[in-house]
Amino acid sequence: MRSVGSRFARFGLSSLALAGLAAVTLAGQAHAQASPGASIFKTRCKSCHEPAIERAPTRDALAQRPAADIERALTGGVMAPMAQGMSAGDIHAVALFLTAARGGDDSEMPQVAVQGPSAPDPKCATNPPISAAPGDWASMGIDDRSSRFQKKPGLTAADLPRLKLKWSFSMTGGGQPTVVGDWLFVTNRSGKFYAMDAKTGCVHWSVDDLVSRTTPLVIKSPISPSGWLTVVGQSDRLVRAFDAQTGKEIWRTPRIETHTASVLTGAPVVAGDKLLVPISSIEEAFAMSKAYACCSFRGSIAALDLKTGKLLWKTSMIDEPTRVVREKDSGLKVSGPAGAAIWAAPSIDLKRGLVYVVTGDSYTDVTTGGDDAIVALEIATGKVRWRRQVTQNDNFVMGCGPQSASGNCPTPMGPDYDFGATPILMTLKGGKQVLVAGQKSGIVYGVNPDDGALVWKTQVGVGSALGGVEWGIGADEAAVYVPISDLVPLFMRARAAKSGLYALNPATGAILWGTPSPAAPCHYGADKAKPSACMRAQSAAPAIIPGLVFEGALDGWFRAYDAKTGKIVWAYSTTAQTYDTLNGIKGQPGGGIDGMGPTIAHGMVFVTSGNNGAAGVGSNGVNVLLAFSVDGK
Repeated sequence: MRSVGSRFARFGLSSLALAGLAAVTLAGQAHAQASPGASIFKTRCKSCHEPAIERAPTRDALAQRPAADIERALTGGVMAPMAQGMSAGDIHAVALFLTAARGGDDSEMPQVAVQGPSAPDPKCATNPPISAAPGDWASMGIDDRSSRFQKKPGLTAADLPRLKLKWSFSMTGGGQPTVVGDWLFVTNRSGKFYAMDAKTGCVHWSVDDLVSRTTPLVIKSPISPSGWLTVVGQSDRLVRAFDAQTGKEIWRTPRIETHTASVLTGAPVVAGDKLLVPISSIEEAFAMSKAYACCSFRGSIAALDLKTGKLLWKTSMIDEPTRVVREKDSGLKVSGPAGAAIWAAPSIDLKRGLVYVVTGDSYTDVTTGGDDAIVALEIATGKVRWRRQVTQNDNFVMGCGPQSASGNCPTPMGPDYDFGATPILMTLKGGKQVLVAGQKSGIVYGVNPDDGALVWKTQVGVGSALGGVEWGIGADEAAVYVPISDLVPLFMRARAAKSGLYALNPATGAILWGTPSPAAPCHYGADKAKPSACMRAQSAAPAIIPGLVFEGALDGWFRAYDAKTGKIVWAYSTTAQTYDTLNGIKGQPGGGIDGMGPTIAHGMVFVTSGNNGAAGVGSNGVNVLLAFSVDGK
């Protein structure tokens, strides 16, 4: 899929997953080699991670991962197929081997980078009722069309010079928060789902068994005792609803997809009395294993009854019947078509009764019309109204190359140009509408929402498996704002790369302005004393307020742009200092900004630093949620 760094990013859990197989620093290598896990790593993991193939993390790059993440990755994450035949003791030994390799170097690392937050959460003294207010940001895209446009932010361009950090909070894999009144909700891949006070960062309540990277949805609902409901999609394909005031569970679904490689990465959205849930997978990584019969996952979207969680309908993105392509030497059969995962949250069009989704690539060389497509479905029935495929035969799985022995590689390989950014429905002057979608190819498309007919397309970025549009676009009434993630380190000369932020005319697709990502200093905590390969790619989704666009970059810089000109009017390096967090972590480093974008509500700006899901670039193993306010008040 899409990601500025790896398809592992997309899944949230998936990035932890690969983390599970990789990561030893030279300083502690001698000590680590003495562990029982060394020989297991050498025979089971080394071929993919030392040196790293494809976009698999290197051992050194993932030296910061907590041992618990490694064990989770090998038992239930993306590396589970490669761990077939390993006992629980073997898995534990590998985790000890990898983490022990940090050896005596831990003195240079904050506690959080090694073990994850362990101090008690700061509890709120009171839990006042949730009260909606103008300027809430209650879903990932803030509105049905997923514009990411906050019309009443509580701050203006004049406030930017006084924007200061107010509080910080460490969490493994923390995602994009939502805010209703003074309450903030955020998921966590360590298993904690938090309800916090947005102003102070204290914790109202937490759920401790919910691994997720999706953005919580918060809505008023009579099924919840407090009148407020929050809904989250878990990485393991469960959807759960809670009373937003108390954290008491209201309902939970069975697994809405049974395929072992499936995960939930895109946030659920509400449409009337239905909850719409996109379903993606990490089967591309499973296919690296010779012992895996590739491929059978098919992306889909499910509709649940909002009151009960009952499944109402589920529609696959691939219509063609399964057929066997070939038989491997082991006797396992390679079949297809497969793929077309839905990585991003849907957008809703209540007037037409449609939900719009975008799909990922194909996993096999069996042709399908479902991959790399923009799709409209009827909300009532799940019936596909129209489908616009923009790239054919984009067949891709991981680990393919001259040394691959998996037997699962498609021929020919596609460019890996899938979609991972939610499409946005735009209303033009005069009332006409266009649906806008950005792809990893670097192309942005405008299509007719009635029938999917192409209205315009614009090549904005160069595009690649690591480039183009990754995790999100945004829009106000005047323009579509497109971050481009043509991943390039500062020490490389790649004149073609177009990492930066661009504004497009939604009526024609014409580029109104483009601001390249500036060369700026950064320091990834995981690099310690080594020079940081500062990556200027901009893969995260933006957040827009009147006159301004907020956008982060993989080098850890967080910036505000003038919406009319693209001029950078405010900038903050999240890696220039460390943070003493509210949950007791001293010296927590920042890192790359990736995946889900910032949230702006009631005069505050929230963003997650430390690589919340991408290429292993700028990763510290643990993220830090940063909260900014005017004068830090």
